[in-house]
Formats: sequence, C-alpha cells, structure tokens
Amino acid sequence: MLKLTVVVASLAVLSLPSVARASDTFYINPESTAAQWVRQHPDAPGSADIFAAIANVPSALWLTGSSQAIDQLAPRVSRYVAAAASAHATPILVAYNLPHRDCSGGASAGGAADATAYRSWIDHVINGVGGKPAVIILEPDALPDLQCLSPANRDERLALFNYAVSGFKTRAPQANVYLDAGNAGWKPAALMAGALNAAGVKDARGFALNIANFYTLDQSRNYAALINSTLSADHGYTKAVVVDTSRNGNGARPGDWCNPPGRKLGPLPQSLSADLLALWIKLPGNSDGASSPKADCHGGPAAGTFSAALAVRLIKGD
Repeated sequence: MLKLTVVVASLAVLSLPSVARASDTFYINPESTAAQWVRQHPDAPGSADIFAAIANVPSALWLTGSSQAIDQLAPRVSRYVAAAASAHATPILVAYNLPHRDCSGGASAGGAADATAYRSWIDHVINGVGGKPAVIILEPDALPDLQCLSPANRDERLALFNYAVSGFKTRAPQANVYLDAGNAGWKPAALMAGALNAAGVKDARGFALNIANFYTLDQSRNYAALINSTLSADHGYTKAVVVDTSRNGNGARPGDWCNPPGRKLGPLPQSLSADLLALWIKLPGNSDGASSPKADCHGGPAAGTFSAALAVRLIKGD
C-alpha cells in the first residue's frame, strides 16, 4: 500500500496551469483532417474557429495499412519527421494496423492481414523514423482488447508488440514509444499492467491512456498511478505516461464513447513533468464511428471521417 500511496501522491502534485497555451515542442500536423477541411472550406461557418482551436494545435498523424501504399510508408514517415525536425518540434505518430484491429468495438475493424504483413508494415514505419526524434503511440485499444481474441491470437499480438518495441529501440533510438493501455474506465489496472509487461513496455518509454476517450486528466493520472504501482510491485519498474486530452474537457460519460454529446476540447498539448505528457492523439472532429454493436454513435459518420459539426460541438462543449 505504501508504494501505491507514493506513486499517487507524486502524480497528484502535478496540476495544469490555469492558463495553458499550445507548446512549441510538439509538431502541428499539417495533414490533420481538420487542417484539410479548413483549406477546402475557408469561408464555411465555423472554419475560423476550427482552424484556431483544432487545426493550429499540435496533434498526431495516424498511420494505418490504408493511409498510404506500403512502398510509400517509409518515405512518407521520413518526410514527416524531417519536417518536424526542421520546425524544431517533435512529431506524434500513431501506429494503428495490428491484425484483428478493434475486435470488440468493430467501428474501426481491419488492420494487417496477418503477422507477417504487420512486421513488414511496422518495419517501414521504424525505418521512416530512423534517427529523428518522435513520439510513437503503438496500437490504440490493442492491449485492452486482448480478451476478444483467441488464445493463439493473443500470443501473436503480444509477440508483435515486442517486435515493434524492439525495432524502435534498436533502429529508431530517438523515438519515445508508448504502448496504449486503454482508459480509466475500461480494464482493471492490474490486468493492464500485466498486459503491458507481456507486450514489452519495459523496453519502451511508457504507456498511453485515454486515446479517443473522455476521462479527465486527474482520472487518467490516478489510473496511471495504479498501473505503475503494479508494474513496480510485480516487475520492479515504472514507466512514463501520455494522456490524450484532445476531448476530455468535460470528462466522460462512462459507456458513451461513440461521438457522445456534451464533450469538449481538453488541455492543450504540453509536458506536465519529465514523465507525464498531455497530447492530442485522437483528432478532434474525427468521428468514432457510424455504428457499433455496443454503443449509440449519435449519427456520426464513418470512423475517422472528419465532421465540422462534431468539431464545433467540441469547441463549444455541447
């Protein structure tokens, strides 16, 4: 219990400034869906607000098997991280292509055809990053979703995580890699700690929380403390944490994760301490899905599709 108290206390002393601004440390993604929409609709209602509040804020570049042809993946990543380096900023990249992707929610189902295809794909990402600095978020939902896979596919997924972590460590040594660990309302912290350890988090920078969800920074920090307490007690180490604050300004309504109304943009991307980052990983305005067997998607378009209406709702908080 003492270890848990120490970890929780050490995280609890961190607080956001009363007035925050977007940090120059992280790269403003010129390819974000919000930026593309603004360029295509410069005179549309809400365009100026979407540019100022979303498109002009640092956010992640999501890489999937369908976001570009495989032979263009490494060059695309290389150009992107080089552009960020030229801007004296750190790019945020999300790798989202494991086989059997989103096996529980279904709205973002897909991913690589098999393990061999995934290893080839992630090798291209690693080679594209090369020696440049970057924040890498590995495979949102993939570890919390382990239980919807067969035992053989679980073992395969964990092996692929280890393959990716090892590859970044050896061939992209300036990349800070974070394995996704779900959110504060999903899985017990001890279960997530075990999955993270099995996936190779010891050789990564840390783990990420709250991607595409809405839990507050404090809720996410407390959950991170519980995960780190278990990692410390069971495996002798703790890890740094990234929290997705892109849509958590009004907190979460547990169980309502698919374009829920009443949500709001959260704290701007910034480093809160040496071991805690607030980043915009989910792109605000991108739909969570048009339908799901487990949730009401509130009329949203297909997963990943930008909606100006959703973006404006997040800006206004309604």
